[in-house]
Amino acid sequence: MGIMADKHKMIMVDGNTVAAKVAHAVSEICAIYPITPSSSMGETADELSAAGVTNIWGTVPEVVELQSEAGASGSVHGALTSGALTTTFTASQGLLLMLPNMYKIAGELTSTVFHVSARALATQALSIFGDHSDVMAARSTGFGLTSACSLQEIGDLALISHAATLEARVPFLNFFDGFRNSHEVQKISELSRDIMREMIPDDLVLAHRKRGMSPDRPIIRGTSQNPDVYFQGRETVNKYYLATPGIVQKHMDRLAKLTGRQYKLFDYVGATDAEKVIVIMGSGAETVHETVESLAGKGEKVGVIKVRLYRPFDVKAFIAALPKSMKSIAVLDRTKEPGAIGEPLYQDVLTAIGEAQADGMMQTDIYPKILGGRYGLGSKECTPAMVKAVFDNLDADKPKNHFTVGITDDVCDTSLNVEPSFRVAHPGRMECMFYGLGSDGTVGANKNSIKIIGDDTDNYAQGYFVYDSKKAGAVTVSHLRFGEGLIRSPYLCTNADFVACHNFSFLEKYDMLANAKEGATFLLASPYGPDEVWDHMPDEIEKQIIDKKIKFYVLDATELAKKLGLGARINTIMQTCFFYISGVIPSDQAIESLKNAIKKTYGRKGDEIVQMNYKAVDGAVAAMQEVKVPAKPAGKLKMPPTVSPDAPEFVQTVTAILMSQKGNTLPVSKMPADGTWPVGTTKYEKRNIAVDIPVWEHDVCIQCGMCSLVCPHAAIRIKAYDGNLLDKAPATFKSADAKGKAYQGMKFTVQVAPEDCTGCALCVQTCPGKEKDKGTKEPTGRHAINMAPQLPLREQEAENFGFFLGLPETDPSLYNPVTVKGSQLIQPLFEFSGACAGCGETPYVKLLTQLYGDRAMIGNATGCSSIYGGNLPTTPYTTRADGRGPTWSNSLFEDASEFAFGMRLACDRFKTYALELTEKLVSGACSSLNVDASLFEAIRDADDSTQAAIEEQRARVEDLKKVIGKC
Repeated sequence: MGIMADKHKMIMVDGNTVAAKVAHAVSEICAIYPITPSSSMGETADELSAAGVTNIWGTVPEVVELQSEAGASGSVHGALTSGALTTTFTASQGLLLMLPNMYKIAGELTSTVFHVSARALATQALSIFGDHSDVMAARSTGFGLTSACSLQEIGDLALISHAATLEARVPFLNFFDGFRNSHEVQKISELSRDIMREMIPDDLVLAHRKRGMSPDRPIIRGTSQNPDVYFQGRETVNKYYLATPGIVQKHMDRLAKLTGRQYKLFDYVGATDAEKVIVIMGSGAETVHETVESLAGKGEKVGVIKVRLYRPFDVKAFIAALPKSMKSIAVLDRTKEPGAIGEPLYQDVLTAIGEAQADGMMQTDIYPKILGGRYGLGSKECTPAMVKAVFDNLDADKPKNHFTVGITDDVCDTSLNVEPSFRVAHPGRMECMFYGLGSDGTVGANKNSIKIIGDDTDNYAQGYFVYDSKKAGAVTVSHLRFGEGLIRSPYLCTNADFVACHNFSFLEKYDMLANAKEGATFLLASPYGPDEVWDHMPDEIEKQIIDKKIKFYVLDATELAKKLGLGARINTIMQTCFFYISGVIPSDQAIESLKNAIKKTYGRKGDEIVQMNYKAVDGAVAAMQEVKVPAKPAGKLKMPPTVSPDAPEFVQTVTAILMSQKGNTLPVSKMPADGTWPVGTTKYEKRNIAVDIPVWEHDVCIQCGMCSLVCPHAAIRIKAYDGNLLDKAPATFKSADAKGKAYQGMKFTVQVAPEDCTGCALCVQTCPGKEKDKGTKEPTGRHAINMAPQLPLREQEAENFGFFLGLPETDPSLYNPVTVKGSQLIQPLFEFSGACAGCGETPYVKLLTQLYGDRAMIGNATGCSSIYGGNLPTTPYTTRADGRGPTWSNSLFEDASEFAFGMRLACDRFKTYALELTEKLVSGACSSLNVDASLFEAIRDADDSTQAAIEEQRARVEDLKKVIGKC
């Protein structure tokens, strides 16, 4: 009874932490290598060991980080072979790098569990988001595969897997959906150490030990076998795999006795007389479960089978889970196998039904209609409306097989029509959405908020956080749900009671009130007070506020944060106002909880930071004001077009849709089939995320170019040019007489791109131009570059930057490109990237493109450089006027050097071949031509050590092309 009582201990936790805590508690060694989204599992295990937390046997597990996923799996294999209880955590291509060792581990019947936050594989593009591509690629290794649908199941199935593998000797891969489950925060029942200890019998651990290699009992393992015996040896494992499903069910039953939570290999939910059944695994099963309960409650004959143990697939258990009344089945796979008859789970269900029918195991003589479909690739949403569409397809006169749901496939017409207005009602539940800027603290604050709600109230609570891959400097949307009932809604909020916007410029870009319900509350961080904000908002937003009767509050959170010394981090201020407005917790209790959370979050940064945030809590509500909503929009502003009307067609029809967060609506036909995208599209984005931007003071400037050199986003630039060009300059455009003999009679300008600047102020910190008092000769504190609020300057400086770009590039004969100033007079071919404000890497990338960008081929390693360099919707590598510029590609994290080396080999081969062909022309291979040998000799012997020499060689090659065009 003592153990059973523990099931009532509820905690707020994320999915990765659940898995890591169980794995750490029942292991002796964790060999790890980080990969998104599984990284925090390894980090949690490492933190636990660093803090001296022991496993269930009282010893601290050894956590070691290797040089790669392949290295980690090799170490796992070695530790297991020696008899240690060992685990690891991985995902995506990281899992694929472990496959060779996984075949060995399974082939040697070695007990272990790998924990995988399942993620898409890099194919036509990299995706860090969740689906089942990686785990499906591992299904032939011989590992058992257990699939969790929710955070509660992640821990439970992890423990069951660790227990089962010791008895079955079949290794397990315990997987759950990356991001959707791994980073979701939920209120669940904690597994106690007593339960874990009870689930892992000592005799099975000792048996694993005894199978370990030791010089005390020498053996040989890993032999090489010839054709005479390899086949027979491969078949010896069958009895182990046949026994495994029963062993897994046995340990599921043991956990049920300890916790009251009963699992089966295949769990059925729905009407007892269901005629239509969906088969699914992963987080999507929770959405189907929720939808089935709603539809069945209205009398519809529908059901769902949740797959818990995917490998080994137990046909008898699957057939037993199907209702006798079943007439049709839709199998949903969260992966795609190009060229296959169908996806893995679909093919398994087809085979299972076929074999059961042949063996007389079916409980009905009717052979059901079985359809397969794909959903949710790359963390694409899986909503109740999509589930309803799948059921509707089963009823159609001509149902689609091999369908897709959640996209519009206008190429092969695989997609199902979805009625987006269909929702599952949840009376008494509250939904909230928070729009923030990556790294501004919004996500961290909302994680604290949902934990406070979960811990301090009886509500069930859920938090999910949508990040752009760029993370810092990009939009984040936090989705919070809480209410009395269990939450089975692993999809984004679509009917929000509360919406908060933490960045005023987002009003121009995102339709954030589209998902607000009637009577919702809108909280806006605004530099304008309640009496003037209406004149500065787009009419489209104002109309929704009026039509939906939204209660509207504003506060100048940025100004308050500045006064308190918090810089741009307004998260604590906005979080306090949310609790005050929502009333989910009494205000006094909420403030106490917030301050406790602040102490926990910022305590290690010192008491000063804690006190600043305390003051933010105390001052937030006083700074917030309700807006008296007028009867009609102000009529002064419209939401601007996402991109300039002058943008290329592809940018207008594809890139702009992605930028406006409507990428879900793009049909298949709009996507490049081979993953090839145009360069130079960041110039159309105009993120407007800077609160303050640099302002140039020409009278103090020494024209050194340092500000341009250090700018991480190429958002501040310099040019020297003919002063006559200023005749058509905007009235506020600044210039100064250019310094230096080479620039005599010319003008010089330092110009900021106000809509692309991130406000990092590196230019100000680096600027050596300091004004001195004329009398005392002491510095006044005024630099040649100073920060000022962006909003009042945006329009005029955008016009000035446009004019600046139209000025001709500075004549390269006037400067030395390998000096600071000379390098910055060259057009950067890497601009306005999504890198963090103040990034220390991108100034070097930008400089590389200024010096060599017209001939750069870049083989990139996956990481920050692939996200700021090649992440959609826009890409920062661009071209100069003649169309030349860096060409960039990313293969994988591990192979960047070899990938780029292959590029180099190709270039060298092409040059050699071109010279061979030109030699043939000179020797008369094309008799119709009279080729001047001197042109070939000049090309062959050309110097390419300077930019000028390279441009001369390009001109000679163009001349050669004209000649050979006649051959």
